[in-house]
Amino acid sequence: MISLQNVRKRFGAIDAVQDLTLTVPRGEIFGLLGHNGAGKSTAIGMMLGQVWPTRGEVKVCGHDVTTQRARALARVGAIFETPAFYDYLSGRRNLEILCQYSAPTPPERIREVVDWVGLTGREQSAVKTYSHGMRARLAIAQALLPQPELLIFDEPGSGLDPEGIAEMRGTIIRLHRELGLTILLSSHLLSEVEQICTRIAVLNQGRKVFEGRIADVKAGPGRVMLRTPDFAAAAAQLRERGIITNSAEGKFITLSEGRTTADAAKVLVEANLPVDGLWQEEQTLENFYLSLVRGESPANDQ
Repeated sequence: MISLQNVRKRFGAIDAVQDLTLTVPRGEIFGLLGHNGAGKSTAIGMMLGQVWPTRGEVKVCGHDVTTQRARALARVGAIFETPAFYDYLSGRRNLEILCQYSAPTPPERIREVVDWVGLTGREQSAVKTYSHGMRARLAIAQALLPQPELLIFDEPGSGLDPEGIAEMRGTIIRLHRELGLTILLSSHLLSEVEQICTRIAVLNQGRKVFEGRIADVKAGPGRVMLRTPDFAAAAAQLRERGIITNSAEGKFITLSEGRTTADAAKVLVEANLPVDGLWQEEQTLENFYLSLVRGESPANDQ
């Protein structure tokens, strides 16, 4: 559904995106992760034809966005940056006006999307009376008007309280399950991404440092927690015996390939180094992501 090939975007002397190659297959919920300034919004802007690439190819739904923008985006819905509405008009009137910017939409379709996002009964109320959660639902209704095959969301949970975040999560899952949509979203909420996405890419300083399946991330080896009165001596002993490849923060070790926590415990006991605790930490998206952006793990494509 989305294909970026060797895409670069420069703003003056700054490379916002560097040599980005990215593929979002049909049917995925795909998460685009990265710190502020990593290039996520710039990449999404190029997918939506709002930012022009300095070089490279951007295709959406099989069409080049730079040369066939209308065809590329004909079946794409998006929430990009902060959705803007006419606060003094009703939610329904907003949808009627906004759909004119893309293509006229029959009243039946507007009623359908209003009902689907759960705004029936409030669609005639002025948007200024809407909560953050209702505004988010109205934004999703707008994105659904063109009967899209692909939805692109930039920080869909921004500004929402915990209840609103949970509601947004459920809505995204429903969009994927009930309507069969492909969804790309960027988010800082790693726990949400971990729960809903099937695949992710991580950007760091404009470059992709990982692209792969969430299932593979969670199945990967986690760090090992080692509690001992003399961590430095224990780590040195384990490194000397080839049991570990790395140690960090005075409490974590990384086992060498093929080694187990039992191997580590045996070496420390034989060296008369006391062990208060030794266990494998579960690999989470958060610690995987942090290791990538801190440069503790090499780039990985799967």
